[in-house]
Order: sequence, then C-alpha cells, then structure tokens
Amino acid sequence: MDLRSYQWEVIGPALEGKNIIIWLPTGSGKTRAAVYVVMRHLEMTPNAKVAMLVNKVHLVQQHYSKEFQPFLEDKYKILTISGETEKPFFSQLVKKNDVLVCTAQILHNAIISESEEKHVKLADFTLLIIDECHHTHKDAVYNKVMQIYIEKKLKQDGNLPQILGLTASPGTGKASTFESAVDHILQICANLDTWKIMSTQTHIEDLEAKAKQPKKQYDLVPERAEDPFGNKLKELMRVIHEHLGETGFITTDFGTQMYEQKVVEMEKEGAVETNREKRTCAIHLRKYNDALFIHDTVRMKDAYEFLDDFYIKEKFLKNSNDPTDIFLCRLFYDNSDKLLELSEDKRYENPKLQRLEEILKDNIQCSSKFRGIIFTRTRQSTYSLHKWITGNAALKHLNIKTSALTGAGFSNQSKHMTQNEQHDVIEKFRQGFLNLLISTSVAEEGLDIPECNVVVRYSLMTNEISMVQARGRARAEDSCYSFLAKSGGKESRRELTNESLEDLMKRAIDSVQNMPEREYEAKIKELQLESLIHRQIKQQKQEEKKKFLPEDVRFDCRSCSAAVASGNDLCVVEESHHTNINQNFKIYYEVYTEPVELNKKMEDWVPGGNIRCRSCKLHWGMIIIYKGVTLPTISIKNFVLQTPEFRRPYKQWKDVPFLLNRFNYNKYCEEQLSDVEDG
Repeated sequence: MDLRSYQWEVIGPALEGKNIIIWLPTGSGKTRAAVYVVMRHLEMTPNAKVAMLVNKVHLVQQHYSKEFQPFLEDKYKILTISGETEKPFFSQLVKKNDVLVCTAQILHNAIISESEEKHVKLADFTLLIIDECHHTHKDAVYNKVMQIYIEKKLKQDGNLPQILGLTASPGTGKASTFESAVDHILQICANLDTWKIMSTQTHIEDLEAKAKQPKKQYDLVPERAEDPFGNKLKELMRVIHEHLGETGFITTDFGTQMYEQKVVEMEKEGAVETNREKRTCAIHLRKYNDALFIHDTVRMKDAYEFLDDFYIKEKFLKNSNDPTDIFLCRLFYDNSDKLLELSEDKRYENPKLQRLEEILKDNIQCSSKFRGIIFTRTRQSTYSLHKWITGNAALKHLNIKTSALTGAGFSNQSKHMTQNEQHDVIEKFRQGFLNLLISTSVAEEGLDIPECNVVVRYSLMTNEISMVQARGRARAEDSCYSFLAKSGGKESRRELTNESLEDLMKRAIDSVQNMPEREYEAKIKELQLESLIHRQIKQQKQEEKKKFLPEDVRFDCRSCSAAVASGNDLCVVEESHHTNINQNFKIYYEVYTEPVELNKKMEDWVPGGNIRCRSCKLHWGMIIIYKGVTLPTISIKNFVLQTPEFRRPYKQWKDVPFLLNRFNYNKYCEEQLSDVEDG
C-alpha cells in the first residue's frame, strides 16, 4: 500500500496504539491511511478485531469495496453489515471475522442488546475507526457508542479498543468567539478520548498538490423587480389569517423560516386546544409558506404545481364536508387560474436560474470532461432544478446528462430515493453516463464521488462544515466553487460568516494541538467527567417524567381529537416499533395503501400498508407483520396525549410521560389463540 508523505505524517501515533483524530481535507485519502493503520494493527496486535463505523448505510459497501477489500481480503475476514443486511447471530459473526464495517447504529444496537445472539461488548474490539467523527456529539449515535466507552474508561472497567477518528472539518459548534471554538474542539476530543488531533505540519506542499482548492466565486443576483405571483400567494395567506380572526401577521414575515416556526406553533396549539379549524388552517398556511420557499428557489411554475398537488391530494384523500376544509379548498381553486397565469409569465421568473444557466454554460464549454454538482436545500428544489435543466432549450446542445440525488429517508414533501437508486446514480456519475448531479446534502460528505469541475451551492444557508465538505467536491484541475444566492440576502451573509468560522476552526485546532500535554489531559478528563454527570442527570430527569400510569394516559387523534387508545394498549417491539395490541383499535383506523416498499430485508418483520384515522383520514403509521403476526404501529407525532395534569403532543416516543411495556410475542400469540377458541 503506497501512502503519501502527509499520510505517513498523520498516522504515526495511531501505529503506536494512541487514540487520535486525523484531520485532512476531503479527497486527501483519510480512509486509505486508516486502512493502513488497520493492516498494521491486525499484524501486530494479538487477537485483533477492528470495527469501521460509518453514519450512512451506503458508506458500508463503499468503504468495503474501495478500501478494505482490495488491501485486506487476501489475509483477513471482513464482515459488512448495515440496516439493509442486518443478520441474525450477529455476535457469532463478529467472533468469526477480523474486520467489521458497519453503521454505528448497528454496533450500538448490539452493545445494548440483551439477546445472546446479538450482544457484543466494546471490549470485543481492539480498534474502532469512526468515519466523519465530527458527528460525535450530543445524542448522535457515534456519541452514544463513545459514551459507553468513556463510562467504562472512567470506571476502569476492562480493556477498551484504540480509537481512530477521521474528519475533514470538526467545525466550531456554533461558536462566536475563539474561546468557545476551542471548547468545542476540546469537547470533540474528549468525546473520542483523543490523545491528539493529527494534521499535516511538515508535508504541506504534498497535501496541497493532492487536495487542490477550487477557485471560489460569489454569484449574487438581484431580487425580482416585481413579484405578482409571490404577492398573490401572500394575499391568500392573509385571507386565511382573517378567516381565523388574526390580523397581526405582517406580510414581510411570509416566506421566512420565522413565519414557518409561527405556523408550526399554531398547529400545535390547535391540536392541544382541540381547535380543528386553527390546526387545519396552520397546516395549509405552512404549505403556502413552502410554496413561497420554492418560488424563491426555483420557478413559479414549481411553486404552483406544489400547491396544486397538495390540494388534489386533500380533495381525494379527505373528501371532507368539514366547513374549514371546504373554505380552504375553495380559496385555492377560486384563485388557481390566476396563480397559474402568473406562474407562466416569464417577465417575473427567478433571476437565480438565469445565472445558473450562465455558470453551467461557462464551465461546460471550458472542459471536455465536465462533471459538476449543484447542492440545494430540499428534495423539492432538487427535483424542480432537474426538471428545469432537462427542459431548458438553451442547455440542450451542451450534452448535460443529469440526475437528482437525495437522501433515503421518508419525506412529506417528495419521494425518497432508495439505497439502490442512490447507488445507481452515483455509479453512473462515476462512469460518465451522468455528468451533473443535483443533490441535497447527501453528497456533501463520505460518498466516493469523482473530481468535479464545478460545484454550485445554490441558495443554501448551512454551517461551515457543509461549506467545507461541498467545496471539497471541486477537485479537478482549475475547478470552480460557486455560491449562488440573492444579493444582500441572509444566505450570502451566512456564507461570509462560514468563511470566518472556518478560519476560527483552524485557529482553535492549532491552539488545542499546541496545548501543554498536562493541561490538555486534565481538560479532557474534566470534560469527560462533566459529560458523565450530565448524562446521569439527564437520565434521572427522563425517568422523573415517567410519572403517570399507562392506563391514565389517553391517545387522541391529532387532527380530529377522537380518543382512540390508552397508554396500556401500547407496547414496544424490538426497541423501535410502537404498536397498539388492543384488538378494538382496528375500529379507529383503516389501511389505505398497498404494503410499503422498503427496498431492504428486515430480520424479523415485513411492512404492510399505511394506516390512517378512519374519521379524519390523518396518517397514523403502518402495519408490520412481525414473525407472522400483524401489528398496527403508530407514530407519536400524529397524536395528542391527555394526562391527569396536561394535554400535549410529543415528537419522540422517548419523551412520553409513562413507561411503555415491551411486546411479549409468546403471550400475545397465546391470547390471540384463546380469543379464537372463545369466539
């Protein structure tokens, strides 16, 4: 294995068994350096066992096929496991293999599992590699694994693996001062039990030759001189507020994240107050606000189609006689023709699109082997930009072969991509069948994407880590990194702030690297003790919140407020599925889709159809067939909980104010059989 001089420089302490973070730019070969450390570790350490942890499923196969398989498979057994390939008898498989490449969630599940077939211990491993280790903070799964490590370390509870973290940008943790940036870097080091952050000090020229920095340009465009389409959307939003008797909302708030927060809170209040009119209007206002976001980002036509699609579904799914539903649908359809007419008026089209067209023309004409990525904020804008490019007459002769690339999680806004679809798009891009990706943040870090001639950050407002990761994709000779946004807008101000934060991060890392050894060690131990105490206090508070008996908690539909379940009807299956085992629950819901396609095989269950409230048609969750038993599982965010003291909705199951029982499969089957015999 050939390493460059800067790679040899940063791995030195890891070869001696020390815990380090390797901080190198995107594309400089951090993973290759880590694989060399693994190879030496396996050769030199008795009973060695290595785990490479990643935070995204698709990275499991990528790291295996690109790095671990070519260099290690001849001598060592390598096991790859992700959510798609999770296998029974996990603990036995770990014992039989030398290297495990898996998502951090898989390992964490195995560590906390009580099943003998699944359970593994941290002490089973001699080396843990944590990819994109800047995510080791707060409640991220990397940090959950490392919290177990730190607790065992402080208690001196057995052997622990060596830790090797990899990152291109640890970030500043929202710091606004040098001192707080240093504190953030120290906290990351404490979370990873780091001896030192390693970066290139001596072989800088070699690193710069490998990880070239692109030319950066600010492509700032003016606002629309006139905006009749946007004004019409705001007019309809004002009508909805007037219908509710609210006149305090200022038009300039519409189309902002601040306004979005207001209507999210309004929807929550409506649910708690059982005020269906308020809650429904808030949901529709948020859709109008989303349309304003789309209008500001891509075409007026895309914003119109987004709203039109929403109201078609409202009409089809609900077919409601509720006065509020009738008023809101009539308001849109009475103004639909005018909105459509305004959306097709080219005089008021988005000036950002014209500038994007110019950027693509300039860069494609300058490169015979053009490759580019456009980063945008939402899936909706990703697909809208893709439609605009493929339908743009001025770009047709440039031989642009483009595709959208989005995350694999579910979204209310647009269709999610499966892992296989993601893999196919990236493979086509790598082989040259595609030369332009339009992507959400999924392509920013980790993915093995070829060097790009141009990277455009399109109307984005993110942090300095995202900026550094996206910029690192532009690695071709004479490549260009464009920031395209509205002149004087909050996005361009944030990008300038990110540049300052990147500089602040570098100075903070340098300060931590040069701290006296004893001072650094004392600070790391202090932070680890503080984190341990903080977790214990947090756990205690969580337990104190579980103050009600399950039978004293009622579940009401978030939309129509119908009482549909009691807390003692609920059980947890496999630590993740929350099911209602009361046979009478089927009175309140209906299955309204074919079985959900997950594109992956789960160990003990398969998906059924989605379920919704039989009365108001609100989506509640989905059916799962668990070991042959059909169970309705529900999402907590679709309900309001009534307790003896208060009434409120919850975002996460872990926060509900009562203890949930674990699902007892054998007992449930016995009761089902008994009911059949009695019947």
